[in-house]
Amino acid sequence: MKRRAALQLLGAGAAALATRPWSPLWAGAGTSSDDFFIFIHAAGGWDVTLWADPRNETKGLVVPASKTNTDVGQLGHWTDAANGSFEILAPGDSALRFGPGIGNLFDHRNRLTIFNGIAMNSVSHEDAVVYSLTGRHRTGGSVPAASIDVVVANELGRNQLMPDVAIKFGSHYVGDNLGAHAIPLRVTSVEEITRSFARSDVVLDGADRSRITALLTDEARQLAGGSTHPEPYQQLAVQHAALPRLLGGDLGTAFDARQLQAAYPQFNYKSVVQGNLAVSAAFAVEAIKRNFVRCVSFNLGGLDTHGANYRQHAHTLQELFGTVAIMLQLLDATPHPTRRATRLSERTHIVVLSDFCRTPQINMLGGRDHYPNNSALVISPRFRGGRSFGRTDDEQLLPVEAGRFTDGRRAITPADVLATFLGAFAIDPRRYMRDGEIIRDVLV
Repeated sequence: MKRRAALQLLGAGAAALATRPWSPLWAGAGTSSDDFFIFIHAAGGWDVTLWADPRNETKGLVVPASKTNTDVGQLGHWTDAANGSFEILAPGDSALRFGPGIGNLFDHRNRLTIFNGIAMNSVSHEDAVVYSLTGRHRTGGSVPAASIDVVVANELGRNQLMPDVAIKFGSHYVGDNLGAHAIPLRVTSVEEITRSFARSDVVLDGADRSRITALLTDEARQLAGGSTHPEPYQQLAVQHAALPRLLGGDLGTAFDARQLQAAYPQFNYKSVVQGNLAVSAAFAVEAIKRNFVRCVSFNLGGLDTHGANYRQHAHTLQELFGTVAIMLQLLDATPHPTRRATRLSERTHIVVLSDFCRTPQINMLGGRDHYPNNSALVISPRFRGGRSFGRTDDEQLLPVEAGRFTDGRRAITPADVLATFLGAFAIDPRRYMRDGEIIRDVLV
């Protein structure tokens, strides 16, 4: 079969596929966007009493952090209190209350929107991560819904070269109403991306590849011009046209881990827990700066502290939030790639989620175990900063009623957090989620 005939046959098949039930979503979705999204998984389950939902006294089951159970020497925001535990940080000009684990992110407190008292109904890592990222529990061994990064990529990443890059992040492409463009590039490290750019010149050299790419780009544009559903072909044209930049330009080397470390020395790549993971944060800034991605998802972790390493938990949190604080500083200082007189931070939206929280009491091994409560953090110009929504009880840190929803008064759930984030961008959560309601009080 000749090449053109094969392409025409492929085009006919693709046109038929475009009539499937998900095709109307293409027309209704946000086909372009100049906003960027960073999703961070704080892996292992954090102790919310040390940052978002502080407890400073022994009450009920709560055993607060103190010099006897916590290494406080390197905590920048630790203040000794009369009872030997940390002093809750003064609110100052913010309505939020913090524990010492917040670290340097405290300097950006008026930009933070915190959800407390999130009812997890799970203490299994696998299920809790899926619940946090999709708003649904696992059904057996399967994931029943798309993760938040995939949903955003589907709606707002259509014309982006790489709508969603997920670095050791629990991305899930699930659902009949997703376009192929929303399939995340899932890798375990930044280095995997750069290795994928490598090409051998044994058979084809750079000039050969450029000619083939130009031919395929032209073919895709011709097919788009004669198709009732041109979007798939237009996306192919965009991808083919960008290929020379990936293979022969500086994009491949720009995402090399060593070069990222040299370009962004602000991150502490030698820190105890987050050092190796900070390269992902540097990649996120660089990829957004170059308008290369729409969503970057990665994990910062080391929070699953069941044993004596609880002494390190507050410091691990401080490193994690310190990495986020550095990202904010870089985004503040970097111009937007397509909008004049605009900083990246004005159009970049950050979400930090975790598995669950830790038990309020310290176990016999000097650590804290899994507990079915949670907190979440959003940093976005579309959210009201310097405030929190949701709460826990005074004694056991279990979620309590956060407000009135259509199904009555109840605690907030992960689905509510995700639905609210989608609602901030005029994305109807019901296209992708079974549960969850938009909490409008936290939106600008």
